[in-house]
Amino acid sequence: MFHFKEPEQNLVIRSNHSISYKSDEEENDPTSGFSLEQIRKWMKDKLHLGKREECDSDQRNPVIFSELSLDGMVEYIKEGKAKNIITMAGAGISTSAGIPDFRSPSSGIYANLGKFNLPNPMAIFDIRYFEENPKPFFVLAKELYPKSFNPTPCHYFIKLLHDKGVLLRHYTQNIDMLERVAGLPQNKLVEAHGSFHTGTCLKCKKEYSQLWMKDQIFTDKIPTCESCGGVVKPNIIFFGENLPGRFFNCVREDFKKCDLLIIMGTSLQVQPFASLVERVSDDCPRVLINRDKAGGGLATLSSMFGLGGATLQYDKKGNFRDVFIQGDTDDKSQEIVEKLEWKEQFQQISQIKYDP
Repeated sequence: MFHFKEPEQNLVIRSNHSISYKSDEEENDPTSGFSLEQIRKWMKDKLHLGKREECDSDQRNPVIFSELSLDGMVEYIKEGKAKNIITMAGAGISTSAGIPDFRSPSSGIYANLGKFNLPNPMAIFDIRYFEENPKPFFVLAKELYPKSFNPTPCHYFIKLLHDKGVLLRHYTQNIDMLERVAGLPQNKLVEAHGSFHTGTCLKCKKEYSQLWMKDQIFTDKIPTCESCGGVVKPNIIFFGENLPGRFFNCVREDFKKCDLLIIMGTSLQVQPFASLVERVSDDCPRVLINRDKAGGGLATLSSMFGLGGATLQYDKKGNFRDVFIQGDTDDKSQEIVEKLEWKEQFQQISQIKYDP
């Protein structure tokens, strides 16, 4: 489960998308909770989510792209209308680097966990299960850990947006650090689910480097703190842990400035990350680049609790700002680069790898 951490209370989203809302005094009581109406009020006050109506073709909506297509987005960027682009990415942008995604029916991580004899597939990323039995996670971590650190063309496209001065921030669900290897500065990166970049002892909180963690993982050891003997866990976010404070701080400031949201390689099924598509203004264009459609009919945070379902509208009547570009994220990234006439600089930066 994930926690929305606020100074006075916690909103807790569990791995099955159920929700509870707890005060600090009730934090250790798993049975405590608040009413749906209180949750709605909290979300409106704290997350600034209000009701938004589905597009209506009879309404006078602004013309944002000349056409709802990849070419329309390219023209929008060329005309200098995109000065604060936010990119959101999931596991799909890293599969060509040899890192499996989570939900593919045959090759995804969740589909291949039978050998661990887990109570359920997501238990391997549950902090309570990890504290009882960390071994399955570290066996899997060896498979998940990037072995060659080769960013994909999509990663370099994101870096190029930064180099061109139009990237406000990149939000990623991935823990593989490939954005760092592509050269994206840390101040432009929000690793919503953490990463292998560092590790922390669960007992004494001593921090360990990425190189130390890698050595432990690849020698088939359970990383153990050199000071107190506690288990050292990579700083990735498990179900049951708070998301990084940086995630919430950046979200509050970034999305109100966004003038183009590009979403790549994600199923938009994991909260609260999926709900970010609703945080941009009503006239901000949103572009999904993915092999399969996502976000068009899925319940996001606000729609789940009656706050208006501002899901992606690309298949809806009256849509005026949302675009679905079907295809491989690497191929489409390179196509965008070519149409923007950025190919030479793209080729230059894609030859460089940075130390994560």
